[in-house]
Amino acid sequence: MKILQVTDVHFVPAGETLHGLDPRARLDACIADINAHHQDAAMCFITGDLAHAGQVGAYENLKDCLSRLKVPYVVMVGNHDSRKDLLSVFPDTAVDENGFVQTVVDLEVGRCILLDTVLPNAGKGENWGEFCERRAAWLEARLEEARGRPIFLFLHHPPFDISLPSLDNIRLRDTGPLTRVLSKASGIRHMFLAHVHRPVSGSWRGIPFSIFRGTNHQVPFDLDTISPVPKSHEPPAYGVIFLTPESVVIHAHDYLDRSALPLPDTARKIGNAKS
Repeated sequence: MKILQVTDVHFVPAGETLHGLDPRARLDACIADINAHHQDAAMCFITGDLAHAGQVGAYENLKDCLSRLKVPYVVMVGNHDSRKDLLSVFPDTAVDENGFVQTVVDLEVGRCILLDTVLPNAGKGENWGEFCERRAAWLEARLEEARGRPIFLFLHHPPFDISLPSLDNIRLRDTGPLTRVLSKASGIRHMFLAHVHRPVSGSWRGIPFSIFRGTNHQVPFDLDTISPVPKSHEPPAYGVIFLTPESVVIHAHDYLDRSALPLPDTARKIGNAKS
């Protein structure tokens, strides 16, 4: 099964730019690439920082852009988002009993659990993450429902340091509620994270994780700066993920890269290959 991850799109109202780039044009190009090559994906997970400043106009611009996507999608919140304004434009977005933007997506290969790691005052100078006991109780219940099935977790904020000081300052902070629940869980295959605007992978407490670049601006590989978070115009990317009972295979696709050399006329491709 194929799924996609698109993250940190940082939309602004139509006609505006951000850090010298046009978030709409960048996501338009991403969607065109997905529509051309990945209409067979089961789901596209858009993992937070949907808007740069939580503006209704930005969410309206995003909703119009996503209307062209030919793959089912689900959105999550990030620290730049406003839950209230997001839900006013995307009213079908699921929330839990406490108003957190958390839900599950059950696929043939397992259960995807989407977590809300956002503070009440996100986007107003408080950009680090939070995962409280109420959210942890919800996660524990969803894990119990899926006991024996493979689990894939989606969070905006990493719950650990990645050795980039400016981002470690705004990671998920008190991880106690999350680690308490995960320490009793089984079958967690992978964590898909966001927030970092860099390709990063590894494992945390024995759980593999991956992070992709955003679709607008990026964060350079800066091991020294504490604040503010530096920005760059490195290439945007999205994730193409293949899930089987035996494997999780992840590709970071730099969809604006045009450096591939032309194939020879004798190239063999699926659909026209001959023995």
